[in-house]
Amino acid sequence: MIPSPLRLRIERAALIANWRTLADMSGAAACGAAVKADGYGLGAREVVRSLGEAGCRDFFVATWAEALDLADLGLPVSVLHGVRAEDIGITRPANLRPVLNTREQVLRWRNAGGGACDVMVDTGMNRLGVSAAEVAEGLLDGLAIETLMSHLACADEDVPMNARQCDAFAALAGRTSARRLSLANSAGIALGPDYRFDLTRPGISLYGGVQRAAFEGKIRQIVTPEAQVLQRRRVAAGETVGYSATFVAETDTQVAILNIGYADGYLRCFSGKGGARAGSAALPVLGRVSMDLLAVGADAAPQLREGDWVSLAYDLPATAALSGLSQYELLTGLGRRFDRIWD
Repeated sequence: MIPSPLRLRIERAALIANWRTLADMSGAAACGAAVKADGYGLGAREVVRSLGEAGCRDFFVATWAEALDLADLGLPVSVLHGVRAEDIGITRPANLRPVLNTREQVLRWRNAGGGACDVMVDTGMNRLGVSAAEVAEGLLDGLAIETLMSHLACADEDVPMNARQCDAFAALAGRTSARRLSLANSAGIALGPDYRFDLTRPGISLYGGVQRAAFEGKIRQIVTPEAQVLQRRRVAAGETVGYSATFVAETDTQVAILNIGYADGYLRCFSGKGGARAGSAALPVLGRVSMDLLAVGADAAPQLREGDWVSLAYDLPATAALSGLSQYELLTGLGRRFDRIWD
């Protein structure tokens, strides 16, 4: 296989450290891991393998295709989108189970013979889940429910809705056969012990995301995009760089052209304000981000040459603030042209 001119450096030790931090913050509750969207873009198999070795025993994906790709690792995986009619006929290994979200999914699961499952209950987000009224009516009676769960809509904000959802979910304790209750996502873990129940389900914070002050200084960056230099060139004073000539050199300027662009998830919002590094040298983004190319100022890196590698500045909280993108978008938008290198 030809090495890519793009790579993601992923620090395994930082991923494991983040999970252990979140597990400690979860108190007596077990701490799982959301690995949907291919482990938030980093590679679900390596994430599951690494966290499984660290002691994680609950993993969450969106679809059955994602779950089946992980089945051979032998760890429990819950499929958050439940079972469509198209999913019923597939062969399901014992370590995979659906999260049932609707009356139709509950009936479909029963009619197919049932078995261990999880169930999502809507407590106010109005996205997925059966209603508390349906639970009271006995919709879930007789199901072999491993985990009854709900999802917080505003966990990264201090709003009254958090307590309302927590109270509504707590009221379901003992109303079903569920062995465990689970409400808190990453930010929900930081809301306090009332939100943690029996199992927490962190996602973005595993991968370096910080949504609440309680995580600052505790959650480590785990991924750094790197791109190879395609060309180094001198741009004379008064000349421009890139589409629409948005950058005009005030003085003679050394410029490095990198093999990365918005097709790789490094989007146009970084134009004129993103940055990279070559060792200790800071390299500012110059002009517009192109589909496959990026220009950075290289005056601070006189030794930088064609074929060398530079690191893109990609601390998630800081980069989200700079770009206006969410920390989730910054990760899951990283393209398939990156080689993913686990250190």
